[in-house]
Amino acid sequence: MGEVAFQRCINPHCRATADLADTSFACPRCGSLFDVAYDWDRLPVPKSLRHFEGKWANRSDPLDFSGVWRFRDLFPFAPADAVMTIGEGQTLCQRADAVGAYCGMKPGGLYLQYEGMNPSGSFKDNGMTAAFTHARMVGARRAACASTGNTSASLAVYCSVTQLMRAVIFIGSGKISYGKLSQALDYGALTVQIAGDFDDALRRVQEVSRRLGIYLVNSVNPFRLEGQKSVMLRILEALRWEVPDWVVVPGGNLGNVSSFGKAFGELLDLGLIDRAPRLAVVNAAGANTYYQLFERHGLRWAGGEYDRPKLDAYMTAMDAANLRADTLASAIEINRPVNLPKALRALERCGGVVREATDAEILDAKARVGAGGLGCEPASAASVAGLLKLVKEGVIAPSDRVVCVLTGHQLKDPDATVAYHTADVKVFEEKLGKRGVKRAAFANRAVQVPNDLAEIVKAIELYA
Repeated sequence: MGEVAFQRCINPHCRATADLADTSFACPRCGSLFDVAYDWDRLPVPKSLRHFEGKWANRSDPLDFSGVWRFRDLFPFAPADAVMTIGEGQTLCQRADAVGAYCGMKPGGLYLQYEGMNPSGSFKDNGMTAAFTHARMVGARRAACASTGNTSASLAVYCSVTQLMRAVIFIGSGKISYGKLSQALDYGALTVQIAGDFDDALRRVQEVSRRLGIYLVNSVNPFRLEGQKSVMLRILEALRWEVPDWVVVPGGNLGNVSSFGKAFGELLDLGLIDRAPRLAVVNAAGANTYYQLFERHGLRWAGGEYDRPKLDAYMTAMDAANLRADTLASAIEINRPVNLPKALRALERCGGVVREATDAEILDAKARVGAGGLGCEPASAASVAGLLKLVKEGVIAPSDRVVCVLTGHQLKDPDATVAYHTADVKVFEEKLGKRGVKRAAFANRAVQVPNDLAEIVKAIELYA
């Protein structure tokens, strides 16, 4: 009868399948990406999303404690004894009226889904626990990734905590923040720095993984995306199972939007929700391939008939011009997103849009998020910068209910934060000025005073 969980080609004209043990993560027949798929007719499906509330009382069970694996009924590819969890997914979805006001939203309209509370400080842990579980199922002893920082930190912490395999990390030269690199080094990963950027590193790690039989955990891995579905499930949980009008997410390698679209498609198919939210993806202007292709060149999924020659021509022209991604939002500094076809499918299913935001817009939004009580890395704030634009354009109504996903913790890239708020012109210019950031609209600069009690009191009375 076949397995109840398997891998399936996303090309609707191919639909080739592979068993769970296959780690090539690409269709041998047509070269398209794989999904993890399920024979839902042979699986116990919850009758309601409220089914998952029963897990809350069972926090002594590591699987029910996990903010990923308590939803395992909706991605049942792994037996319970194979799951590798370190308590990921203990995140919050916080109402954010102050940030909402900045974006033009009415009170109660904006929520921030803060993924910086994960063990490694970013959303990557949602997917890494699932990929790591699959790696254990297939007997992997080494796992590798290319990374701008968050994937490497996540892989390294899972390897370190579990002691089950060695992490091998590829980074581009000068293309990782020290906050993230420090995690990979501290957790004991083998870090390989190559000349080039993330796109170069991803090509090489795929080649090396194939040659040496190393398990690849980048988001081309469909099991990574299964775990990332839980971000949307936690949002629904926080909103008492009510579907928001919009979910806004930063766009880099496009794994998140691909995963979110798959999650809502499955929930619709299973009858667990009656509508899907619309999805908005926000690129950094310095890494805006998806924005250009979707909004400027009209590339669409079209039921799987997306215009491959148009996509190939764009990529060829980009390579010919030697265009490289360049943005302070390092986590989304990617020009060749591997999940682009899946992201097209997600926006078709959910009626989505794509926008871009400059580094200055992202940093201003980041400052507003911080002033509202949640510190995030620059890439996270792309979602808020994009929301501001979409409200101004009239695409999102001030009365809509919107969730912006904040993908990583503030301390992932503290240099950008300090440079934005600094009064030191030289530091500002070196870090931000050369990236086109001319002013910090919401800078909170330190006040310099003499070491004198009267002067200190005077400064506090003046500014506080």
